[in-house]
Amino acid sequence: MILESIWFFLWGLLWAIYFMTDGFVLGIGSLLPILGKTDEDRKVMVNAKGPLWDGNQVWLLTAGGVTFAAFPKVYAVMFSSLYTALMLILFTLIVRGVSFEFRSKVESLAWRKLWDYCAFAGSIAPAILFGVAFANIFRGIPIDGDGIFQGNLFTLLNPYGLLGGVLFLVLFLVHGALWLSIRTEGDLQQRAVATAEKLWPVELGIAVIFLIASMFATRLYDNYLANPLLFVIILLAVAGLLGIKVFLTQKALFKAWFASALTIVAATFYGVVGLFPNMFPSNIDPGFSLTAHNSASSALTLKIMLVVVILFVPIVLIYQAWTYNLFRDKVKQEDLVY
Repeated sequence: MILESIWFFLWGLLWAIYFMTDGFVLGIGSLLPILGKTDEDRKVMVNAKGPLWDGNQVWLLTAGGVTFAAFPKVYAVMFSSLYTALMLILFTLIVRGVSFEFRSKVESLAWRKLWDYCAFAGSIAPAILFGVAFANIFRGIPIDGDGIFQGNLFTLLNPYGLLGGVLFLVLFLVHGALWLSIRTEGDLQQRAVATAEKLWPVELGIAVIFLIASMFATRLYDNYLANPLLFVIILLAVAGLLGIKVFLTQKALFKAWFASALTIVAATFYGVVGLFPNMFPSNIDPGFSLTAHNSASSALTLKIMLVVVILFVPIVLIYQAWTYNLFRDKVKQEDLVY
C-alpha cells in the first residue's frame, strides 16, 4: 500500500514537472502569431526557448514510462480508451519539434512562415488536448469492467473537458509570455509583459470557474473534505496566481515566472490529490475504476524502480537546473540559431 501510494505521488510529480517545464515552450509556440509581428520577432521567440525544449520532453517520457512500468493496467486502458487524443498529442508534438529544426534550413520567408504555423499548431493543440484529457480523467472516463472505453473522441469534448483545455492553454500562455519577458528585450519584451498582464485576469477567472465546476462535475473534493489540510494545495495555487500579478506590478519578471510555475505545479497536484487512490476512474460504475492499488506492478518491481528514481532523478534535476541557469540571459542577435 505504501509503495503504491509513493508511486502515485511520483506519477503526479512527473506530470507536474513536465507541465511546468514544457508549459512555457507550448505557450511561446501558441503566442507566435500574436507576438511575432516580424520574422525577426518570431526568430527571437523560437530561440528564447533555447536548447531547453527537448530536455523538457524527458519528463513527458518519464511520466509515460512510470505509468507503463508502475501501473501497467492504467497504461493499457489509458492508451486504448484515449488513443485518438493521445495520438493527436504525439503527432502535434512531433510537428512542433520538426518545425523548430526546419524553419532555418532554407533562406525563404515563405518557408519560415510555413514552419512557424506548424510550431503554432504543434503548441496550441497539445496544450488544449492535455487539459481535455486530464479534465476528463478528473471527471471520470466511461470504461466498463473490462476496461473498454464506451465512447469516442467527442465523448471527451464535454463542457468540463473543454474547460480544462482552456485552463491549460491560458496557464501555458501566461507561462510562455513571462518566459519571453525574461529572455527578450526591447519592444518584444514590452509586448510579452503586456500580454502576460492582459491574460492574468483571464487565467484567474477561468481557474475560479474550473474550481467551482469541479464541485459539480467531479468528486475531487471528497479527499479535501475528508482531510482539510489538503486545502493547502489550493491555497498554494491561489498564492502563485496572486504572486504573478504582484511580481508583474513590481517588474520582478523572474519571480513572476516562478510564481507561474508554482501555479501550474499546485494546479496539477490539486487534481492528482483529489483523484487518489483513483488513477483512471470510471463514471459508469466506481467499481470499474483503476486505482493505484488494483493496477500497480509487483512490490519487487516498485522497489527496484524506486531505487533507480532515488539515484537518477536528482542527477537529471541538477543537470536541468544548470542548463536553465546557463541559458538565463537575454537572446541577442548573435545567438540566433533557428
